[in-house]
Amino acid sequence: MSLGSLSAAPVQGSIASFTLWAVTVAALLLLLAIDIVLTRRPHEVGMREAAGWSVFYLVLPVAFGGYLWAAFDAGVAVEFFTGWVVEKSLSVDNLFVFMLLLAAFAVPAELTQRVLLYGIVGALVLRAVFIALGAAALQSGTWAFLLFGAVLVVTAGKVLREARKGEAHAVDIDSMRSVRLLRRLVPVSPRYQGFRLVVREGGRRAVTPLALTTVAVFATDIVFAVDSVPAVYGVTDDPFIVFATNAFALLGLRALYFVLRGALARLRHLNYGLAVILAFIGVKLVLHWAHGIWAWVPEIPTLASLGVIVTVLFTVTVTSLRAERAGQPPSAGT
Repeated sequence: MSLGSLSAAPVQGSIASFTLWAVTVAALLLLLAIDIVLTRRPHEVGMREAAGWSVFYLVLPVAFGGYLWAAFDAGVAVEFFTGWVVEKSLSVDNLFVFMLLLAAFAVPAELTQRVLLYGIVGALVLRAVFIALGAAALQSGTWAFLLFGAVLVVTAGKVLREARKGEAHAVDIDSMRSVRLLRRLVPVSPRYQGFRLVVREGGRRAVTPLALTTVAVFATDIVFAVDSVPAVYGVTDDPFIVFATNAFALLGLRALYFVLRGALARLRHLNYGLAVILAFIGVKLVLHWAHGIWAWVPEIPTLASLGVIVTVLFTVTVTSLRAERAGQPPSAGT
């Protein structure tokens, strides 16, 4: 199948044809199936295995961006790479929360990658739902850009306040409504039993701690989806690009977790950077909405957005590492 046949007859509101959508979703399902096979045997993931898969999942979006450049144009590729960088940075924030949940539920090391896989699948499903809702909202009028922009600015303020107070990434399992509800509805087994979510004990069914962990991960996925989807819609209004950036950012999280788990706590200024990025994209969306009403209002080009986002991420990484070396007490984002 040629590049042209994949990109012919685009679906309304998107550069992608039905065939390209189908091929992309099929490839995503294949990669998830491979992940399921790889995690079928409980084992602790080593650095070599994790690094190999992380490189693979970094090469994939680069190759896909190259395809978009060849099949469409440079503008489409830049939108994809910008959206992917945004989603990847927000996904690293996901890893912080996953790390705390895994510790709070005392998940055995050999089960960690299966929990992460459950979280990734849940996140992909939720992102697909929110992307469809976002596309429908954008088709109904430009007011959606204003709404998305406001959501991101408010979220940025919340992230910044939490970072300044040192409250970011706090996890209180007992306060999670989803976990409390599950505990109230069914008995909970006191121990992990491999990959099993439901077991029979004392003649009745009970859920394992792995089921509680999975429910908690899904609940946090909802929160991240609310922030993540509007953020990438600030880069592009094409639902296919939005879906692709989310998929490529999430697919490599399982492997990336094992590569970064020793370094995650060192990125103490990450939330400051995420707050700046979310606020920047929120303002970009508001300006885009205003430009549609008043032509004299300037818009922020996508390439400039990519430059700002990369600069912010580079800056907070450098300041985090300098603070770590200086022995500064953890404050932001820890």
